[in-house]
Amino acid sequence: MVRKPQESSQVSARVLVVEDDETVSDVVGRYLSREGFGVEIVNEGRAAIERATQGFDLVILDIMLPGIDGLEVSRQLRAKTPVPIIMLTALGEESDRVMGLDLGADDYITKPFSPRELMARVRSVLRRASGPLSSAAASQEPMVAGDLVVDPTAHEVRLGDRLVMLTAIEFDLLSFLMRHPRQVFTREDLLERVWGYVYGDKSTVTVHVRRLREKIEEDPAQPMRVITVWGVGYRFDP
Repeated sequence: MVRKPQESSQVSARVLVVEDDETVSDVVGRYLSREGFGVEIVNEGRAAIERATQGFDLVILDIMLPGIDGLEVSRQLRAKTPVPIIMLTALGEESDRVMGLDLGADDYITKPFSPRELMARVRSVLRRASGPLSSAAASQEPMVAGDLVVDPTAHEVRLGDRLVMLTAIEFDLLSFLMRHPRQVFTREDLLERVWGYVYGDKSTVTVHVRRLREKIEEDPAQPMRVITVWGVGYRFDP
């Protein structure tokens, strides 16, 4: 079933809410609409997969859905589109959160959540997806490390002659690390400077680093570019 809450006259971005709990979806839809977002609501996974590729800027996706669950929806969406995904998870389901990130979600928020927190996460994810981390980054020349080339202006990554498909947050993470070669950052540093969160789950960084390595390292188990400095954090070796 597809529902469209009353929208603001000025729509800043289109958001697909995938949630089978009508109370939750109505609350989320109202707050998004109030903040100027165009909102469409679906209540099951198959409809989400069909609709998410139709020009949406963000998907807010509940894990617990009838039929195809949110984890499978995320996996299938990530194979089709780079649309950002925020997962809704129940408090305490750490394994589901990590699995959701592994399957391509950009962020997650745990239930129960405050509308203010949800809006902050939505704006943060959309801001990252809309372009480089800062206006200064847009004018930078491509960054080169061996056969790895990151072009901030084109928002494009190439490994040799192959185009590497990164999500917005993966691109921002790689760009940030490459701008600071051989400088070590803790997971807290990266959460604040890449994600924009003063507080957050550090496993978010761990999972995204792993995903990034799978795409740019010859052997992700023995990375040569994104290096773990044990007991400290991560650095980029050019």
